[in-house]
Amino acid sequence: MVLQKRVNLQMVCIVEIISIGNELLIGKTANSNAQWLARRFTSLGGQVRRIIVVGDALDEISSVLEDSLSRKPSLIITTGGLGPTFDDMTLEAIAQTLKAPLSINEEALKMVREKYHQYEATTGKKIDLTPARLKMATLPKGAVPLPNPAGTAPGVLLKARESRIIALPGVPMEMEAIFEGSVEPLVREAAGDVFICERSLKVTEIMESALSPLIDEAMHDNPHVYIKSHPKASEPHPWIELHLMTASESKDTAEKRVEAAAEKISQLILEHGGKVVPLKL
Repeated sequence: MVLQKRVNLQMVCIVEIISIGNELLIGKTANSNAQWLARRFTSLGGQVRRIIVVGDALDEISSVLEDSLSRKPSLIITTGGLGPTFDDMTLEAIAQTLKAPLSINEEALKMVREKYHQYEATTGKKIDLTPARLKMATLPKGAVPLPNPAGTAPGVLLKARESRIIALPGVPMEMEAIFEGSVEPLVREAAGDVFICERSLKVTEIMESALSPLIDEAMHDNPHVYIKSHPKASEPHPWIELHLMTASESKDTAEKRVEAAAEKISQLILEHGGKVVPLKL
C-alpha cells in the first residue's frame, strides 16, 4: 500500500479503539467490531488514530488504557469484557487505571434487573441476581451506564482526564445497538458539522510502484484529500483500488475537493498508460 502523509482532513474528534479478548489474539475471532467502529467513526467525522488489541489480563488492559490516555484523544472506545464471567475485567481495569473505586451503580442495577425480569417473563423461570450478574452493574465511580437494547450488560461512559472512555460489549449486535443509541450523538457533538466525501477508483494496467509518484503529485495539488492505494491483484497484472477521502465543514467544498483530486489522479494514470474506472463504495 502507498500511504500518503501530506493531508489535512480537518477532523477534531480523535478516537482510539481498544479491542479486548483472548479470542482476538489467538485468531479464533476476527476483530469485526474494530472495523465496524472505525468505519462508523470515519463516516461521522471522527478520526481513528489507533486500534489496539489486548488479551483478558487486568494489568495489560490497564497499561494500554494508561498509554492511550497519555495521548489525550477525544474518545477511547473499548469493546469486550463487560459480561459476568471471571475474565470480563474491562471495568476493573478502568477503575484500576483511574484509581476509581468500583461499586454497584443504581442506574445500571435497574437496567440489569429489568433485563432479567424480561427474561423471566419470556422463559417462565425465576432468575436470581447472583454475584456474577450483579458484576455487570458494578461500575467505576463517576461512570454513567448506557442502555443495552440488545443484551444485558450496559455500556459505560465516564470522563477520564482529558478524554472520555466508552466501554462497549464485545457481542457485535450489542456493541452496535449501544453505539447507535448512545455513542453516535456524542461523536456528532465532538466532531461538529463535518462532512465526509469519499470516492473509489479501480486502476489497472499500471504497477503500484509506478502509481506511487502519481499519487504524490495528485496530493501535492490537492492537499486536503487523502489518497491511499489498496492492491487487489499482484504485479505484473495488477489492479489497484484508490480510495480518496476528505472532510470539510461544507458539503459542497468536500465534494469539489474529491472531484478535483479524482480528475487529477485519473488524468495522470491515463497519461502513464493505465486505465481507471469509478467504483461503488
